[in-house]
Amino acid sequence: MLEAWVPHLKIARLVVADDEAASNPLMRAAMSMAVPSHVEVVISKIEATDFPALANDPVPSLVLLRDVAAAVTARRFGLPEGPLNVGNVHAGMGRAQVTRAVFLTEEEKAELKNLGMLVTLQAVPSEAPVALS
Repeated sequence: MLEAWVPHLKIARLVVADDEAASNPLMRAAMSMAVPSHVEVVISKIEATDFPALANDPVPSLVLLRDVAAAVTARRFGLPEGPLNVGNVHAGMGRAQVTRAVFLTEEEKAELKNLGMLVTLQAVPSEAPVALS
């Protein structure tokens, strides 16, 4: 799905804010290899990611977060109010299907609503975004 978003958004930098990926050399290498060579890849722990600076940087960037809990943590560390797209959350225990590719628990829905951000659900650019209601 990343291969659809990068050209659609004309991304020059991909920021993966993820504690596990930042600490795992194999994950870092795999993520870096999965992105076109013209796109800068930055992989850092959530608390080490300067979200306000990214928001004010003229370089078009896409920030990836692992899950809803990571989005909540990122807000605590300065992820600015802006649109947040939830692209893909797999089915699991206690999760109900919200869109074709997004399954959420009631707690995750509440956490997303409490972020103070416009939250949309959209797996790929060719799908119409669905507002989290």
